[in-house]
Amino acid sequence: MNEQVVGVATHTRLSAAELAGLRENLNEQRAFRLDQLAQLWQGTAARAQHVREQAAVSQLEVHIKLCASARMVLADVEAALERMDQGTYGTCRQCRHPIEPARLHIVPQARYCGPCHRFREARS
Repeated sequence: MNEQVVGVATHTRLSAAELAGLRENLNEQRAFRLDQLAQLWQGTAARAQHVREQAAVSQLEVHIKLCASARMVLADVEAALERMDQGTYGTCRQCRHPIEPARLHIVPQARYCGPCHRFREARS
């Protein structure tokens, strides 16, 4: 059973089936975040009115932070799908080495390999 290895970057060693599964996962995440944002935005006006009535500013702040977080994840997912389309998916944006397939299965929108991600986290 010799599955074709596709390249995103040819050295990532992802099979066509693995890549298809990752794309499906990213598309599901994208749909979830779009739905989440739509639901959050539908409640924004009502929440704003409620805040004015109840002076519950902290609830509005939480709502705004949830929207911002969902938009960030959505942007990461869409960027990963774009990298798939461009053939650069699976390559670390910092060191240009392949991102470990196990990491991509856990975080399919990953932009960096494990060592580069840890380095960036330590710097922040």
